[in-house]
Amino acid sequence: MIAFRYDQSFEGLLTALFDAYSRREFPERLLSPGEVPPLFVESPHEVLSDPVKAARVWKGVRRRLKQGVCNMLLQVWLSELPGSDELLFRYLRKVFDARDAVSVVTDFTDKDVLETQQIARKVDNEREHLLQFVRFQKTADGIYFAPVAPIYNVLPLTTRHFAARFADQPWLIYDLKRHYGYYYDLKSPVEVQMADESGLMDGQLDASRLAPGEQLFQKAWKNYTVALTIRERLNPKLQRQFMPRRFWKYMPETS
Repeated sequence: MIAFRYDQSFEGLLTALFDAYSRREFPERLLSPGEVPPLFVESPHEVLSDPVKAARVWKGVRRRLKQGVCNMLLQVWLSELPGSDELLFRYLRKVFDARDAVSVVTDFTDKDVLETQQIARKVDNEREHLLQFVRFQKTADGIYFAPVAPIYNVLPLTTRHFAARFADQPWLIYDLKRHYGYYYDLKSPVEVQMADESGLMDGQLDASRLAPGEQLFQKAWKNYTVALTIRERLNPKLQRQFMPRRFWKYMPETS
């Protein structure tokens, strides 16, 4: 059995594909750093992430596939699901080996093609949920802060929307599950990490960190949503379908 070990980055995955074609050896397993190789693997090939090699591979992908399909592949990567990297590796091999890449993309009898589309659809649904259910809290220093914890790593897929929608105010959307976020400084979103995340896990900032009047605004918003509710038409099951419970603690109207 042939196995490659790489650093679990997207750049590393593309480099692994480059190395596979260069060596004419195609791995059946992709290992993470420190992962014990399976039986019958004597010495895994160690992939050294190379931005030049990765760029060449991605350029080849974009030349063969439409932008929408490239976006789909990125969504599969951001799913972070076990085996998604090996799935992408097999999918990209088929794209490069095929005489016509379109025939690969449209072949839903292929298990890898079908699974790729299904995962991408789930990730895109989570992206849509994040766009709908992010709620900002104005902090004492004037920054609009929103904690989130999506199932998939979809935050990078939303920054363009928020930068355009809230272009006139500084904001920080922070993924508590993955311990990173994006800060918008009125110019462009920048990836950041917080040294101290204490006090954030319950979804709402402590009153001492909020801007004057923010608590009053949140209370008014909650009262407004309650006033709009028609109790006779409450359908909790349908509500959870359109507004998953995992977002509730980050929303003032449901917390």
